[in-house]
Amino acid sequence: MVETRTRILGIAPYEGMHAAMDRAAQAYPNVQMDVFTGDLDVGVSIVQRMPPNSYDCIISRGGTANLIRRVTELPVVEVPLSVYDVLSAMKLAENYSSRYAIVGFPSITEPAHTLCDLLRYQLDIYTVHSAEEAADTLERIKGDGCRMVVCDMITHTIARKMELDAFLITSGVESVHAAIDQALDISLWFGRLRQENTFLRSITQDQNGRVVVLDMGGGIFYSSPAEPPSGLLEALRAHLKEIPSSGSMKFYHTERNQLYSITAQTLLMDAERYCLYYCVPSRIPLHSHWTGIRSMNRGECEYLFMNSFYSISGAMGRMDGEIRTLAAARQPVMIRGEEGTGKEQIARFLYLHSPLVNRPFVVINCELMTDKSWDFLLEHYNSPLNATGNTIYFQNFEALPEERSAELLAVIQETGLARRVRLIFSCAFRDGGPAPPFVQKFQTRLGCLSLNLPPLRSRSDEIPSLASLYLSSMKLELGKQISGFEPRALEMLRQYDWPNNYTQFKYVLETLATLTASPYIRSSTVAELLARERSLRRGLAAPAPVSPAAGEEQTLEEIINDGIRQAVSRHNGNRAAAARELGISRTTLWRYLSRMGEEIS
Repeated sequence: MVETRTRILGIAPYEGMHAAMDRAAQAYPNVQMDVFTGDLDVGVSIVQRMPPNSYDCIISRGGTANLIRRVTELPVVEVPLSVYDVLSAMKLAENYSSRYAIVGFPSITEPAHTLCDLLRYQLDIYTVHSAEEAADTLERIKGDGCRMVVCDMITHTIARKMELDAFLITSGVESVHAAIDQALDISLWFGRLRQENTFLRSITQDQNGRVVVLDMGGGIFYSSPAEPPSGLLEALRAHLKEIPSSGSMKFYHTERNQLYSITAQTLLMDAERYCLYYCVPSRIPLHSHWTGIRSMNRGECEYLFMNSFYSISGAMGRMDGEIRTLAAARQPVMIRGEEGTGKEQIARFLYLHSPLVNRPFVVINCELMTDKSWDFLLEHYNSPLNATGNTIYFQNFEALPEERSAELLAVIQETGLARRVRLIFSCAFRDGGPAPPFVQKFQTRLGCLSLNLPPLRSRSDEIPSLASLYLSSMKLELGKQISGFEPRALEMLRQYDWPNNYTQFKYVLETLATLTASPYIRSSTVAELLARERSLRRGLAAPAPVSPAAGEEQTLEEIINDGIRQAVSRHNGNRAAAARELGISRTTLWRYLSRMGEEIS
């Protein structure tokens, strides 16, 4: 007797819910659940490109679920927000130092009102019913001086674009279990697979790129719009046996100076297995072949900044007004600060808020410049220095040899470059000392405006707010319901001197969030990690590590990498099982393995 399995398509608005759906599905042996990450229109597009008859039901959340209902005949079950989910976000927001409000659809504000009544919280709660109403509400409360909101995904996206701090109310595994139970009940009313003749029509529906279907022998079953280039076809065949039987995998391929983003999944037709590839040309330009020189567009810079610590945590703090004033100016700017203070992100912010935002943002990394790259920069007719209207950012300017600094200054002054483009420089202080004399001379001769980024240790009172905000953002990726820190843990973070500033702070927080197995990050875990950081800085023998064998001298990154390798080994290479043990999504595990240089299979 053939066992009947209910096929559920999960559309997670954020990565953390993807992980929660994966974990919840393990408790249902009679359920085949494929999960994809996509918010709002992205989630809709995922549903639209799925072949008909592939699923019995769809599970999603909030506004994404509402939009999906408009484009599919399948039943759509919404993941509910429990009172605990709302309470968890409110508890995390308690560490925020400024006034905040709760903004969202009734599914959020109704339990929020109940909780405020029970806990006697005095909070402003605003109920909205559309994205437009959410935007109007956020504009109004921002004008009233509110800088942070606790909200749903739609409001979170709008708040980030408006440069408000935001705590997203995430759904726990328990809420996903409730949605799966409801989906199982609803799916009983749906029939089995429909006719096979809808197969080819479905895989080509609403696809912007190339669609290729291969049989397991590598033969072309279907290709649109025509047979793929030979190089692309060979790349598809090379990944044929790596595609999982359920879910999907993603990889990239460059063909004739075109970067393809490829999503692959397995399909069954007439009991035969086929592999379906969506090959979408990437809009992101390839790196320049000149070492140390790269041109970026507005979209790339927005993506990199919006996923940075500065954007997520509001780390500009009291310097926000000064930075925005400099963004509107046309004079050259010299950004100065210690290692790890976010000079590159501030340079992107200056560009994104300047009148030249629709022109290229050219990054020249002085630390990576070769002789050939330097000759191209100063002498070639196609050099960025010959352009008009661009923003040129000289990164790691302190690494530029003094004689090249003199050459560059002469070019800038003789060609009037500062009048044709926006010039931004960044210089790192070494061990808190002054900038090299040639840098100071260059800045004076060119008349650069100065922007001095303070070290994190000078903002120790803000560390609880910064840590809580960044922890809230990591819940989107890790899929963990982390409610905050033990009071002593926050005090340890506040008292640490952070020699590598925001870079080190962000890294330690990511490590703590990855390693914790409880709702609250414990002071003992923080103490061990910070002690290791101190010992490594002094060059002393490290104390007993958190996860590796005693006596080994390891960085925090090595701790995580070892833990990941051990988890994968314990499960004989089963990445899904290893991810469940670590409490992270399979996508996050894949990123770690890729960064470690491990073979991905």
